[in-house]
Amino acid sequence: MKDEVLIDIKDVKKHFPLSKKWFAEKKYVKAVDGVSFSIKKGETFGLVGESGCGKSTTGRLINGLIKADSGEINFKGKNLANISEKDWKKYRKPMQMVFQDPYASLSPRMKVKDILLEPLKIHYPKMPNDEKKKLITELMDKCGISEFHLEKYPHEFSGGQRQRIGIARSLILRPELIIADEPVSALDVSIQSQILNLMKDLQEEFGLTYLFISHDLSVVEHISDRVGVMYLGNLVEIARKRQIFEDPKHPYTQALLSSIPQPDPKKKRETIVLTGEIPSAANPPSGCKFHTRCPAAMEICRKIVPELKQLGREQYTACHLY
Repeated sequence: MKDEVLIDIKDVKKHFPLSKKWFAEKKYVKAVDGVSFSIKKGETFGLVGESGCGKSTTGRLINGLIKADSGEINFKGKNLANISEKDWKKYRKPMQMVFQDPYASLSPRMKVKDILLEPLKIHYPKMPNDEKKKLITELMDKCGISEFHLEKYPHEFSGGQRQRIGIARSLILRPELIIADEPVSALDVSIQSQILNLMKDLQEEFGLTYLFISHDLSVVEHISDRVGVMYLGNLVEIARKRQIFEDPKHPYTQALLSSIPQPDPKKKRETIVLTGEIPSAANPPSGCKFHTRCPAAMEICRKIVPELKQLGREQYTACHLY
């Protein structure tokens, strides 16, 4: 069904305690502080922002690697925010993850065939071995890795090859949603485009839905359908990719876009320099969290938290300028 929502996130929060000592004053890092967005079936939603903004934590909250303090994580209509670890098992199959570091996400003690076999042993213990081998071989071929590599260990591969293995592992259970957490940031630029094109081809072939997390706007532009911009635990703008890159509304989005190098020297873009340091997530500013660095900050920005308002058909912005 067109425009069918696969996953719907509503006001999700995750605050990490700074100290576990019972006599210490309770202080928290507000990593995710009330995030709401949805992802439609078959689309790629790009989640972008500076390091420490909470985008990777959001991905881990969605697939249950960490538990949300409050809010709803609705996957195909089922709220996963408070289910038990036992109940989570059946949602591991339709929801998989590709991690940032291909050097750390694969066990150095396991051969490639065993890395790919492990999910099948857990979720399909009765599947015949011949069928498992056929599935692994076909998937490796689709991901650009030859069959004879199955007997090798991860350290025998380059970073790009390891990430291909990581992608194959995420696909082995035929998931519907893949959360890709900075999947190309650890790779050379020449390899990044190969991995992104592979992900797009696999999405088309298997009907995948992606949550693509990145700090690199040019990478997000290449793969995403819609984009959400995060700042200090909150979404400040959500829009179609074209709207974000051609007509950004939030001052933070405008500043991020102005920092992208232009390949065409005739196309000049005004550079917006943000002053000051990123505030601490343990002690965020009052009102709009961006007001301490915003070139368009007003008095109201210091006092009142802006709501995420709809400005266009699919464009939402949290800013008092609108």
